[in-house]
This record gives sequence, structure tokens and C-alpha cells, in this order.
Amino acid sequence: MSTLKPVMHLGSATERPGTAIAPGTPFRASTGFRSGTAFKPATSFKVNDGNPRSSSRAGTSGFRPGTSVVMVSRPMTAVRGAGYTSHGKPFDPLNQAASVPVPPLELQKNDSPEEKIRQQELKIKELVEESCKAHAEGDFRRALAKAKEASNKERNLIKIQEQVGLADSHNMDLTFEVLFNLGNQYAANELYQEALNTYQMIIKNRMFSNGHRLKINMGNIYFKQGRYEMAIKMFRMALDQMSNVHKNLRIKIMHNIALVFIKMGQWYEAVTNLEYIMSEQACHRAGLHLVVCSRVLEDRDQMKNAFNSLLSVPLNMDDEDKYSLEQDNPDDGFIASVIRNDDLHTYEIQKRKEAEFCILNAAKLIAPLIEDTFSAGYDWCVAAIKKSEYARLASDLEINKAVMFLKQKQLLDAITTLKAFEKDANIAINAAVNLSFIYFLQGDYETATTYGEVVESSPVKIPEGFVNLGACFMAQGQLDKAYNCFRAALELNPNHFEATYNLGLVLKKQGRYEEALECFQRFSGSLALLPCVIYQMGNLLELVEDSEAAADTYQQLLGLVPADAEALQKLGELYDHEGDKQQAHHYHLDSFRYYPANLSVIEWLGSYYIEMQVVEKALVYFEKAAVMQPNEPKWNMMVAACHRRSGNMHRALTLYQEIHKQFPENTECLRFLVRLCSDLGMRESQDYIMELKKLEKSREVRERVNSSRPGSRRSNSGLSSRTGSGFGTVMENVSSPNSSANRNLRSSRMTSNSAGSSDSGLGNIADSTYMDPLGPQPVRPRTGAGKPLDFDDFDNEELGNDLLPE
Repeated sequence: MSTLKPVMHLGSATERPGTAIAPGTPFRASTGFRSGTAFKPATSFKVNDGNPRSSSRAGTSGFRPGTSVVMVSRPMTAVRGAGYTSHGKPFDPLNQAASVPVPPLELQKNDSPEEKIRQQELKIKELVEESCKAHAEGDFRRALAKAKEASNKERNLIKIQEQVGLADSHNMDLTFEVLFNLGNQYAANELYQEALNTYQMIIKNRMFSNGHRLKINMGNIYFKQGRYEMAIKMFRMALDQMSNVHKNLRIKIMHNIALVFIKMGQWYEAVTNLEYIMSEQACHRAGLHLVVCSRVLEDRDQMKNAFNSLLSVPLNMDDEDKYSLEQDNPDDGFIASVIRNDDLHTYEIQKRKEAEFCILNAAKLIAPLIEDTFSAGYDWCVAAIKKSEYARLASDLEINKAVMFLKQKQLLDAITTLKAFEKDANIAINAAVNLSFIYFLQGDYETATTYGEVVESSPVKIPEGFVNLGACFMAQGQLDKAYNCFRAALELNPNHFEATYNLGLVLKKQGRYEEALECFQRFSGSLALLPCVIYQMGNLLELVEDSEAAADTYQQLLGLVPADAEALQKLGELYDHEGDKQQAHHYHLDSFRYYPANLSVIEWLGSYYIEMQVVEKALVYFEKAAVMQPNEPKWNMMVAACHRRSGNMHRALTLYQEIHKQFPENTECLRFLVRLCSDLGMRESQDYIMELKKLEKSREVRERVNSSRPGSRRSNSGLSSRTGSGFGTVMENVSSPNSSANRNLRSSRMTSNSAGSSDSGLGNIADSTYMDPLGPQPVRPRTGAGKPLDFDDFDNEELGNDLLPE
């Protein structure tokens, strides 16, 4: 602001300068002074009246009397106090601060367009950061939602800038950031077409100088979609636009091109690119891929050259001794304890593992082809490795050689190869573990135990050795020792699958079902969905009598393996135990459909149809069983009983005669023949009676000689020992076929060819307790209850009481 000089007018043009004006004389219009004229504060004027002391500073109230100039007082320009304080307190003579509260100071809001744009940009950056964090945490859907929200806000920002005329000041880096993140999130959620469209928007915009690099991302998407030609096109366009300064990136693009050629089966083009990479900037992955291509082309010389190129890749790592805690200098030991778990050491470990993986797999690929024999090929690879800086991998490769012998079932060669490492302390433990495994498979548990005990005496403890040793003890029935071995393995590796699984089996055999169930419940993730684990859990729940949980577990097992006949049978048995016959029949029928050779299922189905009085269906299953076990008489006996139950007496008699010819010492068959021939009025009954009498007497003699207790007898057959399945006149009065005696029919097992017979003697046929393997027949109306039985067909003088059927 410019400084205002004081305006003075000393008189009219007729007055002479220096004429004095009396004090108090009012101003006139002609004098030129106007009231309210502003003066600059502290502006001084000097008036020369001849007296050197007469100069004075103009005050606020005018000029001093006696001076030659008279000035007006300065008007008040401020309406409030200047805010001067006295003794640290604000100037407030009326004490207004005590009565009127003073509001706190507030910053004035800046509602300018520039400030709004800046706030909008900050929100967009926050959304992009949240999207990146969600992507890093694996929440791809949330990351995509945040990226879309950031993109919408960025478009709204552009509209706002256009409305206020600030479109030229738009932040293009922010636009690139938003679009690039959005494309990445589309690709992570497998929305490949949307990702391609987003990347294309960036590439077409000339404002983005590095947009051509996104063609690499587009090539990766085309590769995932299987559009290999478009992928190669994008990679080559990115390679052409990439300057030679970015050598590492160019090598990676060429590696991608080689992988696309491998997918397309163009092996020679892939070899060309990989050889260039190995000559310019070699890496282990490119070397392994070159070996794979040479292996497909079956060129021995090229395979050897590729393997040597892989071995020539430098590892560029320091010695591992610097990470050892046993150092001569205590300071070095302290440093080693600090750096052994840092990021650099972790990276070195990963790089070393990758190199070992590539070299060992390349050797296993080419060993069977580079020489005339498999063993000679492995020997060449071992020799090549020993000449390189990866010499310590030679022992691992020879172990792999023994494993390959084992896979090819060349057990002697595998044993010979492994025994060669018994003197090498570094590899002896691994060789002993493999030898123990081989002898365990061969059933030589003693030798397997001998090699397994090497783990206990070795300073290096590995869980696999304890697992093998525990398996040997378990096979020999030494459950306590096996338990200790599996516990030792779990102490070394608490998540070892084989150790946990075998420990559960040991506890199950020891009858410790609850602890065994806890072992199998430790598994999580994919291990918990293994069928063997789910089956063991279901079986243990069944053993602890938790039928409902066991049924649910078997249902889960069927969800994984729907055609598992044993799981279906287990479910059928559970429902049968609970009394749900319909569900039990359903699952037994499905089990028979998937595995028709299960005799226990066949027997259950046949017994079920007998109980349901559908003899024709039961006959089908018993006939199948008779075909499967032709030397087992009980199935043919069941078939004959079904024919007899259905009323086909002649067919039943024919089957009983065939059984008697094949098994002449089967007393049960003779009893049925006697009964049928008697019912049919055939004279052959006397011949069968005589045979039965002779057989009984000969059995009695043998029983008395072999038995230490006189009079003790064994049942002749499992059929005669089954209670509640009689077919005589007494058991025909059973009121219901679903009695407890019939329910015991399925659980009992019939051994019709065993020695011995019934203890009780028989007085006559009417008092016999005839045993039917199929249980009692349906109740028939008793129309002749009072009619006496007629046994005139029997010769009572020749028929002994002990020869008639019960």
C-alpha cells in the first residue's frame, strides 16, 4: 500500500507564506483543509521559524501554540483495540472477558476447487492402497471392489476438473496408478477380458511413457487362456519396445517366449531361445527347461551339453560356515546367531533349494537315455556333478538311483547301491532308512529292524527313520515299542503324517479308542479329507458306540468315494444295528452292486429276503454264493432249503443228493434226506437212515477217543447250533417271523461240515426238533390240530431214535 503524504494548504494565493493563523480560528473552505483528512501515523513535519528548538513532531491533537503551522487531529481509524497486553493479560479495562465467553479459534474452511481436488486425490490413493493390501492378504474380491471404487472416484475427479476449468492440471500418474491396479485385480479374479481391456486403455494412451511394458501382463493372460499365438505376439512386441539397457527384463521376456513354444510343442524354437539365455544370463530354471527340451528331442549329445550348462550356473553364495553358532571368536558367534534367520539367509536357502531341485530332476530325466543302461547314465551324471561346485549333490543323486531301482522292482540293485553308503557318515542315515523300508516290504522284519535301529545310534535324528522302525515293531506285535518310536518321530516333526497315522493305529490295536480318535482328528486341510483317515475315524466312532457320528463319518467318506463297497456295507450294518431294516437293505444292496463278491453281504441279503418271506430273491443270492464257493456245502444247503421252502421238493431232494455225493460225511445233509424221503414216501429213506446210523456211530467212537471228557460232544454243524430257526412241529407255532430267533439268523455263521451231532436222543419223528437253516416257515392255519400224525411209512423196529432228525 502506498504511503499517503499529509496534505497541507497554508493559505490562498493572495496570502503570503508565513502568515500566522491565530489559534482557535476555524478552518474555511478556502484554506484547503478538510476535516477527516488522513495522515500517516508518526509522520513528522519541521517548521523553520528561525529557532532551532522550534522543530517538533506533529502530535495527535494538532500543532503547538506559537508554531507557524496548525494541523488537525488524526481521526480514529480502528474500531477495536490493537490487542496490547499488560503483565501477560489482554487489555480489557471493562472486564468483558469474564462475562462473555470467547469461542475457540477455528480455522477457516478452504472451499476452493483446488482444495476439493486435492482431497479427492487423497481418497483415491487411500483406496488404491487398501486394494493392494487386500490383494496381499489373499482377499481378491475385496481388492477388486476397492479398485473399482477408486476408478469411479478418479473419473468423477476428471469431471470436476473439467467443470472448474482445471483439466490441464490433472495428475496423470494417479490415473496410471488407478488403471494399473484395476487391471491387476481383474487378472487376480480371473476376469481376463476385463483385465485386457484395462491394460489396452493404458497402452493406447500416449501420455503413459512406460505403458508398453503392460504387454507382458497381457501376454501372461493370453498364456493362461491358452491363446499361445497371441501370447507370443505380445511378448515379442514388448521385447521390441524394450531398450537394451533393461537386460534382465529382456531375458525374462525371452524365457516366457520359450515357455510358450514348449506349450505349443515347437521344441527347436524353444531350444534356440533357451540356449541364448544360457549364454547371456544363465539361470537354473532356464537350464532345467533346456534339459527338458533336449530330453524330448532324444538327442544324447544335446542332453549332456544342456546338463553341463546347468552345472556351470554359479550359485554366488558364501560359505555356510558363517551361519554356524560354533565360532572361535565369541563376536562371530553372536553375529551368526543374529544373521542366521534374516531375510538374506532365507533367500540363500531358497535359491540353494531351487538349484538342487533343478539339478537332481534334470539328472533323473536324462540318466535313462544318455547311456546304454540306466545305471551307466546315473554314473555319468554323478561324475559330472562331482566335477562341479555342486559336488555334495552326488550322494543325493546316488540315493535317487537306488530309489529308481526300487521303483523298477530291482531290489537287489537297490540294496547293493544303498549298502555302499554304510561307511559314509553323511549319507549313511538316509541309506539305512531306505534299506529298512525295502526289507519291510519284503517281509524281512528282523533285517528291517536292524537298519531301523541305526537311527537311534546316529547323531542325526530324522523322523522317517523312527517311523520305519515303529512300523517294524508294529508288524512284529511289539505295540509298546512302536508307540515309543512314533512318539519320538512326532517330537522331531509334530506334523509328520505317517507318524501320526501309525500312532493312531497302534492306539486302536491297544484298545485306546479315544486317544486313537484324537490322533486322526489332528489332521486338517487336505489330509483330513483322505479316505483312509475318514474311514479310521468312522471305525473308531463305531467302536466307542457313537453310531450317529459314525454314520455321519461314513456318509462323508461316501461323498469322496461313492463306489466304496466296504463303506456302504459299514453303513448298512450300522442301520441294521439300529433296527432300520429299510436303510440297511438299501446300503447292502448298493454294496453288492459295486462288489458282488462279498459273501457277508450276500448272506445278509439272502437272510433279509428270507425274513421278509421272499424266498425267490433269497435263492438268487445263495446261488451266487454257491458258484463262488463250490466246496462250501452250506451255500448249496441254503439253496436246497429255499427250494424246499418254496414247495419245489423234488429240486430240493436232487440238490441234497448231490451234496451227499460230494460230502458223504455231512450228517446234516443226511438228516434232510431222511426227512424229505419220508415226506415223499420214498423207500430210499431207509438207506439214508442206515448211512446216518453208521456215520453217527463212527463219529461217536472218534469223539470218545479224542475227547478227554467222556460224553462231551461237539455240534455237527453250525446249522444245528443256531437257535430259533427250527422247522419242526414245535417251531411252526411261532406267531411272527420277526421274532428274536429270526433276527439272530443273520448274525450266526453256518459251518455245516464240522464234527459232532446233537446230544439228545430222539424217540420218534413227532418229537424231533428239526433245524432249518432258513428259519421257520410262515405260520400256516392249523386245520388239523387234533388229527394224529401217521408214521406208518417208517419201520420203527429198524429206525433208531438217535437217527431221526431233530
